[in-house]
Amino acid sequence: MKEAITSELKQRWGYEVVLEKPKDKKFGHYATPIAFTLAKEKRKAPHLIAQELAQLLDNSPLFEKVEPIKGYVNLKLSETFLDQLATQALKKPQEFGKANLNQNLLIEFVSANPTGPLHIGHARGAVIGDALSRIGKHLGNKITKEYYINDAGRQIELLGLSIFLFAREILGKEVTFPEEYYRGEYVRELAKEALEVFPKEEFEKEEIIPKLSEWGKEKMMERIVSTLKEVGIEFDSFVSEKELYRYWDEVFELLKANGAVYEKDGKIWLKSSEYGDEKDRVVVREDKRPTYLAGDIIYHYLKFKRGYDRYINIWGADHHGYIARVKAAIKFLGFDPDKLEIVLAQMVSLLKGGEPYKMSKRAGNFILMEDVIKEIGADALRFMFLTKKSDTHLEFDIEMLKKEDSSNPIYYINYAHARINSVVEKSNFSYDEIVEVELKGLNEEAKSLLFNALTLPEVLQEAFIKREIQKVTDYLKALSAQFHSFYNQHKVLGSEFEKQYLKLFLTVALAIRVGLALLGIEAKKRM
Repeated sequence: MKEAITSELKQRWGYEVVLEKPKDKKFGHYATPIAFTLAKEKRKAPHLIAQELAQLLDNSPLFEKVEPIKGYVNLKLSETFLDQLATQALKKPQEFGKANLNQNLLIEFVSANPTGPLHIGHARGAVIGDALSRIGKHLGNKITKEYYINDAGRQIELLGLSIFLFAREILGKEVTFPEEYYRGEYVRELAKEALEVFPKEEFEKEEIIPKLSEWGKEKMMERIVSTLKEVGIEFDSFVSEKELYRYWDEVFELLKANGAVYEKDGKIWLKSSEYGDEKDRVVVREDKRPTYLAGDIIYHYLKFKRGYDRYINIWGADHHGYIARVKAAIKFLGFDPDKLEIVLAQMVSLLKGGEPYKMSKRAGNFILMEDVIKEIGADALRFMFLTKKSDTHLEFDIEMLKKEDSSNPIYYINYAHARINSVVEKSNFSYDEIVEVELKGLNEEAKSLLFNALTLPEVLQEAFIKREIQKVTDYLKALSAQFHSFYNQHKVLGSEFEKQYLKLFLTVALAIRVGLALLGIEAKKRM
């Protein structure tokens, strides 16, 4: 819709136009402040320019009313134009909301350590990354979804040690647990399984620990992938941090050649403070082992060599401090750090009946993602995790998601879609008959509902470009509430405007269905 309007304005006025939505609906569907931009060039007052521009749109079929007010040109769309858009959308529903942004993007998300099951903190980043990928693809981008497996370093060794100790305890051996080990019941379950996989005599010696580390990591990755699949999340590629270190010499030589590192106190430091970091960072320890940051540097070096237009990382908010150092490394490696975007996902607090949600002993006092899925379902989990801007704290009570009223947003949205489906089924008209009817003579409430249903494409674009998926959930909640209000106040079946209302409703249902699908949720036809 917006593209058609801006194209019409450019054709008639000869200028690129920015459209805004007036806060007061009485001023129209859109407004443009272009007269203020042209004032200096034309050496005229904005209100005079606005009057001239408005006159150039006198006979445009797109607008019912064009009004210059205080330098703005306010635009009220015509029923004919809105009807054309609705007809087009309903005839080609699979194309509704699509665009041609044409970027090649790599989106990396989740990347949880494969040392335990996914908890709800991981879930938020997972859902955000997947929804962003779905919307981006719908808008004509080529998207690669990637999982960076943090399988190098101390935490994987610790997993193997923890499995080893629990296995020995199960075998009746005397075991002294160190201060640091993985305590969750899931580790004991892994130990039981390990005793069936590996010969029991191997548990007499610590030499088995590296094998257990690798085996345990693979088992955890299987569980992580399975949990993600339960909510419809799958990846195009997986990258192992452990495998990356074979490229360290190549990357380190490039850093040295570009003057990015220096030696001090027996360590090798990255000059990250030269590019916005608060201080320089260690990349090689005294014992010559590369640090965790070195792994990130290698990963981003290999990422950028793949030649995507942009790279988007969904990180937990606790990784905020890593942004400057990673971007500094990218700059030193000869790439453009502005091509890397970091979307931060804040933590989630779950309540149940107003009380903190019970943590899982199986996970070592985390709230497991798989437990929440069992309790509220994948659709509710996905929707609720997308209802706020990613970098703000999210808190909600799962009891709310069991209610069948307007306080439960996913229920209320699905109810709108199911309600429309039911009304259309009860009518005596086929889908094609409804689509062909011309929308005219509608009251202002109906036209407002139609307009809002047709704004989904611009909502999707704004949500994707700003990386703010909550704009889609906000839109779906508002559209559904507007539909329910309209439906409760107007007779549909057997009324004078029956076919027109049905076409209006089908347009609303399409917007809901497409919007939910791009959040990873299938709209319900019956409830």
